[in-house]
Amino acid sequence: LLGAGCMGSAIARRIAAGRTILLGDISEKNLEQAAHDFRYNGYDVETFVVNAMEKESVEAFARKAASLGPVMYFIDTAGASPSQASPEHILALDMVGTGYALDAFGRIMAPGGAGLVVASQTGYMYPIPNDIELQILQTPTEELMDIPFIRETARERSGIAYMIAKRINHLQAQKAAATTWRARRARINTISPGVIVTPLAYDEFAAAGEGYQQMIDASAAMRTGTADEIAEAGAFLLGEHAGFITGTDLLIDGGVIAAIRTGMYKLH
Repeated sequence: LLGAGCMGSAIARRIAAGRTILLGDISEKNLEQAAHDFRYNGYDVETFVVNAMEKESVEAFARKAASLGPVMYFIDTAGASPSQASPEHILALDMVGTGYALDAFGRIMAPGGAGLVVASQTGYMYPIPNDIELQILQTPTEELMDIPFIRETARERSGIAYMIAKRINHLQAQKAAATTWRARRARINTISPGVIVTPLAYDEFAAAGEGYQQMIDASAAMRTGTADEIAEAGAFLLGEHAGFITGTDLLIDGGVIAAIRTGMYKLH
């Protein structure tokens, strides 16, 4: 589990009984708290300090996972939201960092294993031209920042960087599913949560609460989601009943994107 946050931990609790969990995060404090919670609920946990923006650190994390036994599951929730970071930081963590993780774990996953990247509904909010998406699919992780579209468009504002990074997460999973993860006989998918109540969501509400409330009110569900609801979907995609699903994204947003596409809600 890369990123010791609410959603990733909730998913791990659903699938990790009787297995060893390796928690990775840049914050030792977050690791200690998450490990404490897991252990006091009966889980076997190890921790590893990892900087998801550094290729060598992510590769060391993957090697540690492989040293513990066959790696059956990988969950990536590492990321920063628009109110938390600059465009450059968001792209380095949410886009390049995710690429590093998929590359590294694509080399060590056990046959029959499965991975999941937690992206965002915002990946559906900023369409990337088809030719640019093809270029992204053909570009190694280390060179993504050099793509003109990334340099010139994605760095305009943190919100735009976040939307583009999350759409690229979908593409990264598609590419991995068809290449390196396929070679390991492992599956990889993404999920795109909407407004889920987590500490990160509270930061976003503090920065733009009125806009978020309008978006929630326009959705079919007319409420926020919970980490446990995300865990249900994540556990399904990682489990045996999703054995024919790879390289795809599951949108879990209560109907926000449907409201946007039908004109019931307009992005500001």
